[in-house]
Amino acid sequence: MPKSLILASASSARRRVLEGARVPFVRETSGVDETALKTSLGDLSAEALTQELATAKAAAVSVRMPGAWVLGADQVLECEGRLFAKPRDKAEARMQLVTLRGRAHRLVNGLALLRDGGVIWRYGDEARLWMRDFSDDFLDTYIAEAGPEVLESVGAYRLEGKGAQLFSRIEGDFFSILGLPLLPLLEALRREGILA
Repeated sequence: MPKSLILASASSARRRVLEGARVPFVRETSGVDETALKTSLGDLSAEALTQELATAKAAAVSVRMPGAWVLGADQVLECEGRLFAKPRDKAEARMQLVTLRGRAHRLVNGLALLRDGGVIWRYGDEARLWMRDFSDDFLDTYIAEAGPEVLESVGAYRLEGKGAQLFSRIEGDFFSILGLPLLPLLEALRREGILA
């Protein structure tokens, strides 16, 4: 009998990736104040930060759900040494896109699988993306047409939607860009007996 998996994330993209792969799971948001946690962690690399945040999210759910397998995930965008968070409003989304326009950036992921508060598995990876040098008119049209989804993702884009038009080149795993490195995760879930 398969074991249950809890996704400690409110991300609709991560939910869609797991659903698409037919992984049985339930979602339980962690309630972790990411802004406060980032402040308390100090100046970490993007890689270390995503690992700490993913682990903290999974741990917060794990203490509430004894015996459950809990997956925490986090992603940060790093461009020329600066870390970006999800934009709070369309003005901030526009500012992020202006900053990223014509430049390369990294999406860095961290995953943590916990059970009873103990870390069973952790994983991290990155993808590199080159945003093309689009016009202000294109940018304004993109923001208007993309709607509220520009506020749901770091960098104000979704590669699986209209956001693909912002890019000239991509290196890395597509699932990683969506915020959930799926193939290594599936391997870990099979190894732990969570999937057949």
